[in-house]
Amino acid sequence: MATSSKLNAKIPDGTLESKWTKYRSTVHLVNPANKRSLEIIVVGTGLAGSSAASSLAEMGYKVKVFCFQDSPRRAHSIAAQGGVNAAKNYQNDGDSVYRLFYDTIKGGDYRAREANVHRLAEVSGNIIDQCVAQGVPFAREYGGTLSNRSFGGTQVQRTFYAAGQTGQQLLLGAYSALQRQVGMGAVKLMARHEMMDVVNIDGKCRGIIARDLITGKLERHFGHAVLLCTGGYGNVFYLSTNAMGCNVTAAWKAHKKGAFFGNPCYTQIHPTCIPVSGDHQSKLTLMSESLRNDGRIWVPKKQGDTRRPNEIPEEERDYYLERRYPAFGNLVPRDVASRAAKERCDAGYGVGTSKMAVYLDFAFNTARYGTIEATKNNLHNPSKEEIIRLGKEVVKEKYGNLFDMYKQITGEDPYEIPMRIYPAVHYTMGGLWVDYNLMTTVPGLYALGEANFSDHGANRLGASALMQGLADGYFVIPYTIGDYLSDEIRTKSIPTDHEAFVKAEAEVQERITKLLSIKGTKSVDSFHKRLGKIMWDKCGMARNASGLQSAILEIQQLKKEFWLDVRVPGEANEFNPELEKAHRVADFIELGELMCIDALTRNESCGGHFREEYQTADGEALRDDDNYAYVAAWEYIADSNFELHKEELKYENIKLAQRNYA
Repeated sequence: MATSSKLNAKIPDGTLESKWTKYRSTVHLVNPANKRSLEIIVVGTGLAGSSAASSLAEMGYKVKVFCFQDSPRRAHSIAAQGGVNAAKNYQNDGDSVYRLFYDTIKGGDYRAREANVHRLAEVSGNIIDQCVAQGVPFAREYGGTLSNRSFGGTQVQRTFYAAGQTGQQLLLGAYSALQRQVGMGAVKLMARHEMMDVVNIDGKCRGIIARDLITGKLERHFGHAVLLCTGGYGNVFYLSTNAMGCNVTAAWKAHKKGAFFGNPCYTQIHPTCIPVSGDHQSKLTLMSESLRNDGRIWVPKKQGDTRRPNEIPEEERDYYLERRYPAFGNLVPRDVASRAAKERCDAGYGVGTSKMAVYLDFAFNTARYGTIEATKNNLHNPSKEEIIRLGKEVVKEKYGNLFDMYKQITGEDPYEIPMRIYPAVHYTMGGLWVDYNLMTTVPGLYALGEANFSDHGANRLGASALMQGLADGYFVIPYTIGDYLSDEIRTKSIPTDHEAFVKAEAEVQERITKLLSIKGTKSVDSFHKRLGKIMWDKCGMARNASGLQSAILEIQQLKKEFWLDVRVPGEANEFNPELEKAHRVADFIELGELMCIDALTRNESCGGHFREEYQTADGEALRDDDNYAYVAAWEYIADSNFELHKEELKYENIKLAQRNYA
């Protein structure tokens, strides 16, 4: 197949290993004096946004950064638990840049761009050095070297971590770098502001319309370039591991102003989440994938077994991941582990009151750690109780905050009985289509981190989200943005009374007025819940043609009802969280329709996109490389009207093969 004429990935020439090095040596530059007159807007202050804003300000650009929270420290990056990948081979277990590159391509089921993924692997080691220099308290071995642990989809230990709060510690490092630039006057921080639209002038992105969430006032902001670092869209499912404020609005507004949306149907289901407990829930809680490093996943061999887990003897337990995938065991990729859990529960082997859960058991490795500690402490013939006590201390040091969180939520002590887990929506591999420079199809508009589609294919390996966000912000965009801005040094600051700004603000105001004037009978949340159920049932862990066709019609009907019967209390010019939610849910509804269209169009299974019609005899994803080895880049034409453009994926360094983790 040929790549659409509307897409140019701008991948550099040369061998895979030399592309990024050659690019950095030949890319256009902006001299220091000119940087001081160029203005950059960064929307979002998670790892991608904070690292990009601080890096660009350090280089001399004038930066304005926006977040809808009261502080950048509340960005959802803070919720990441398990770790960040890097190919440093500290364990001397065979890791390398190529191995990280290969694992990522394979883990994404061969649906990612080779050049972008190799660049990510190349700069991964720099991320760790940068964060250590910032004071991030990574776990260390007894001798002082940084510690690593295993994550899914790999057979090496390359994940650097800070207990079960790696995201928080990394964000504090990036936040410190950002605040340093704020203190120096190089960055203007606009907290409690939400981007409502982008402003294009003569075919280039030249700014945004933002809303002050405290006063409700609409504001116009000019920028020579705009960077969207606004995360993913998992909350389209309503119940997900994402913070309640996570939304797609910035990316969706950009999409409707010309930025193509890449692979929207690629959604990651995380296998280790606390199961749903009832209709009252508004979000789900993640238990880090790092727990699969030391935990063993199982279900009873007997269907409908009601015994407590500690009453079920070893020979009556089915360690189904170890049985089905002996080479990787409990550390298969997330999409594989999630489908396997669903299959066991659907077959009647689920546990807990809902029977929609499996066990994550730490007893085996607790005993192993305890035996090691007893030997280190020169304890001869220790009792079983002593071994367990010593083992628990090691587990507590590695995962203590996660175990405490689980106990607070469920009332069960995971040190004593196995955790109950079940898959839940977590990450979205789809996002705005970007080229090698991280620029969207709108010149001057960039997307970084989870907001873009670029590095993970159809499934993300654990601990790669933090890696991508920091790579994009610290080590990619500082080089690539110069290629565009070098041609903008003669462009003066455009006054915000320009007709394009006036028109964009008027459109935002019209939408606000319309939402408040409906005065219907149903809450915003009720529509969000209904959308989430449609998406989970028909475009969730498994999809099929009839379900997707039905979902599209249901979402179109839901959209009509929303604009006829939604109730948004309060006024426009005040603090109004319900109005904020109404904007976001309206965008989710439109995105949900595109996700189902994309899933219906892709007649294959790959990674997190599992079409029930396309699976192997063993129930694994069955790709169709002859017809679907492409990035689906969707162009917005009109309401419910999208045009598909294809970017052909060429694999010159890796042989396409059916994924095998057995």
